[in-house]
Amino acid sequence: MPEARCLVRFVRMAPRKVRLVADLVRGRVVNDALQILQFSPRAAARPVEKAIRSALANLLQGTGSRDIDPDEAVVRTIFVDEGPTLKRYIQRAMGRATVIRKRTSHLTVWVAGEAPKEGAKGGEETKKRRLKTKAK
Repeated sequence: MPEARCLVRFVRMAPRKVRLVADLVRGRVVNDALQILQFSPRAAARPVEKAIRSALANLLQGTGSRDIDPDEAVVRTIFVDEGPTLKRYIQRAMGRATVIRKRTSHLTVWVAGEAPKEGAKGGEETKKRRLKTKAK
């Protein structure tokens, strides 16, 4: 199963907020994921959408577009890591100052070339096989 990735670094959004959007599309077919992100009100949906589109383009370019149907591509893995934090200072009362942390994120998306089989979900088949083996 061919795969491709996209790595977006230094996104000026807090990782905690980007992870909320990444959780919406993890494991979905790319077309479904893009539709979910298109109608999401969160600002983090835009960089996630761009990363998924880029990973799909990398998949089609790297393997040759005749080998893969883009409608069957799946967001196999998506995760958000914390990038460097920009520190800014704001004045407070009585001559003090407090730190404002402007967080950044690194976004990684892996897209796989074909959709999982409809009957197979996260290891259920192997679990059924184990149960049959124990019964014998």
